[in-house]
Amino acid sequence: MERYESDTVVIGAGVIGLACARSLARAGHEVLVLEKNAVYGEETSARNSEVIHAGIYYAAGSLKARYCVEGRRALYDYAATNGVPHKKCGKLIVAADEAELPMLESVAEKATANGVEGMRPLSRTEALAMEPELNVAGALLSPETGIIDSHALMLAYLGEAEAHGAQLVTGSTVTGGHVRDDGRIDLEVGGDEPLCLTARHVVNAAGLWAQSVSGKIEGISVVPPLALAKGNYFSLTVTAPFKRLIYPAPAGGGLGVHLTLDMQGRAKFGPDVEWLSLDDPAAIDYSVDPARGDSFYEAIRRYWPGLPDGTLAADYSGIRPKIAGSDYPDYVVDTHLPGHVMLYGIESPGLTASLAIGDAVAEAIGGT
Repeated sequence: MERYESDTVVIGAGVIGLACARSLARAGHEVLVLEKNAVYGEETSARNSEVIHAGIYYAAGSLKARYCVEGRRALYDYAATNGVPHKKCGKLIVAADEAELPMLESVAEKATANGVEGMRPLSRTEALAMEPELNVAGALLSPETGIIDSHALMLAYLGEAEAHGAQLVTGSTVTGGHVRDDGRIDLEVGGDEPLCLTARHVVNAAGLWAQSVSGKIEGISVVPPLALAKGNYFSLTVTAPFKRLIYPAPAGGGLGVHLTLDMQGRAKFGPDVEWLSLDDPAAIDYSVDPARGDSFYEAIRRYWPGLPDGTLAADYSGIRPKIAGSDYPDYVVDTHLPGHVMLYGIESPGLTASLAIGDAVAEAIGGT
């Protein structure tokens, strides 16, 4: 088996891995990005809502809250500077009846605690003036929420990383490894020509596969359990009468079935939450059961009673790599091995938080 040495290896070329590669390369590291698929960003990063989140719902002081707010502020500037299609369209969080109004107050309190700018309560009249098709007793306006082309964003991250010397190698799966006595990590990398790669720094940004990758490396002893939550999306086959994203008042631990728009103005609803009984990402079935549409119609018509029959089409699904054992799990940025960073549970709002996460990883690893 051929043996090579590298300064810094990033495992995984989704939006988080590419953001880390960008930040590390800009900091002067020689970066090699290993991606098991043939193309970067094929899994979780290609199966999300493409929403730029304001940072509203997360526990104050959590990594999710901090990285989301920091990342969102940086992301709008980055997208504008680098020509990444995006739009700060805003969103309304709506109470369909008066019983839900206290939920909006709770959301507003969380947003304030997280430092989210511009949140404003709306009366029924004010909300209807913005979005006349709503059934609403009141609403909360989030002007900082937006949408972005996730594929264009990943391409921009990759281009900037490569401009600073980083290299992406696709078709490269980490099949094993061990932590050496000197602190470096030997990675066994499978592909057309298997090799052993000795890295001074390793960043595990493998997303759904992060726990699996760490479990194959002897000497990584702290690996949190994985729980997989499938989110199904249905697309709207007619033109949506909304200019903003529409979210119901949160209840039952979730954000509800909400309406999002893409850069072309097409509307989709979701995700719902379907907990999977498996913990092997290779066994995931990404197909969407059309029968789930019945519950979507019911949920959507609470805030949009005019949704026509037969206009929802099963579209796509994505998987959230959650940390098992907690109803509201936070991100895990594991630095127990000096010079290395293992990222677990990087689910939504990962895309929004990506720049902040990348910079945090680069700071944790330090200079060259």
